Amino acid sequence: MRLGMVGLGRMGANMTRRLMRGGHQLVVSDLSADAVKQLAGEGAGGSTSLEDLIAKLTPPRAVWIMVPAGGPTEATVQKLAQHMQAGDAIIDGGNSYFKDDVRRSNELKSKGIHYIDVGTSGGVWGLERGYCMMIGGPKEAVQRLDPIFKTLAPGKGDIPRTPGRERLGGTAEDGYIHCGPSGSGHFVKMVHNGIEYGIMQAYAEGFDIFKNATCKDLPEDMRYDLNLPDIAEVWRRGSVVSSWLLDLTAMALTENPSLSEYEGFVQDSGEGRWTIQAALEEAVPADVLTAALYVRFRSRQQHTFAEKMLSAMRQKFGGHVELGATKPAKATKTAPPAIKKPQTPPRGLQKVRRKSSSMS
Repeated sequence: MRLGMVGLGRMGANMTRRLMRGGHQLVVSDLSADAVKQLAGEGAGGSTSLEDLIAKLTPPRAVWIMVPAGGPTEATVQKLAQHMQAGDAIIDGGNSYFKDDVRRSNELKSKGIHYIDVGTSGGVWGLERGYCMMIGGPKEAVQRLDPIFKTLAPGKGDIPRTPGRERLGGTAEDGYIHCGPSGSGHFVKMVHNGIEYGIMQAYAEGFDIFKNATCKDLPEDMRYDLNLPDIAEVWRRGSVVSSWLLDLTAMALTENPSLSEYEGFVQDSGEGRWTIQAALEEAVPADVLTAALYVRFRSRQQHTFAEKMLSAMRQKFGGHVELGATKPAKATKTAPPAIKKPQTPPRGLQKVRRKSSSMS
């Protein structure tokens, strides 16, 4: 298929590459001419503006947006809509608020333009591992774009089939699903990220307890100088708490058990707050997810080993670096061979603060 891609950051650029590897034709656009030139050199069609991008696509057109949520996405959608026609589709693959999706979808209906929201998880690893996608929008438009979603998705991989799953069918085992009408894709991704906060916080607190097991307030015969990299590694092998986040934690601790290069300033990218808001509107208790969000707020005032753990995990899965850094950490570019499952945690759009190189 022929697809327009707007926004060539970490995820947008790698999604473009994965699609081109899958045989699709891409026309790309970005505020950075250098970013466009880079992808054009790899086989994509370049464009000088959104109008130029649309002119290079054949109706019914499809344009995928990978720009920051909020104002940048809103402006991009509105400008694209001015030059698109009935039957065309705008796909928002960022982390937009699902209520904004519903509003935009309703606004575009009068022009016959389809609006599709895609909650996309994959981060800096998605190029090779694929992207887990939660899709919302009109069924007919989603079905037309299925070849795009199938190429971006991780596929079945070597994950054992859930017993009874063979009777259900669908695309979930391939790593993407049509959740429902407009907004539902980002709603599912929103809660996914809220859960991510809770899981990360649980690991961080557990390892903080390990880190402080040498506390002088403890009886001397109950102090333990524990090997944190070894604990993370052994939990990866047969433990019920194993996960891809734990894989990344093991990587970070192996590189530096003290995590001294992290300050522990943990940003939130919006989805955690929206998840708690949804819980309030539905009168659903969300104790763990709320507490995990509040810890991130507190981390910007004081920094514990647990918060360094959170910073380390965010840097590993999404390449997020701490705000105020003079020497940002480099994300490992090659996935460790022990990681086999294609599912990945989602990427965030915000950066987090990092210590200066003198603290590394």
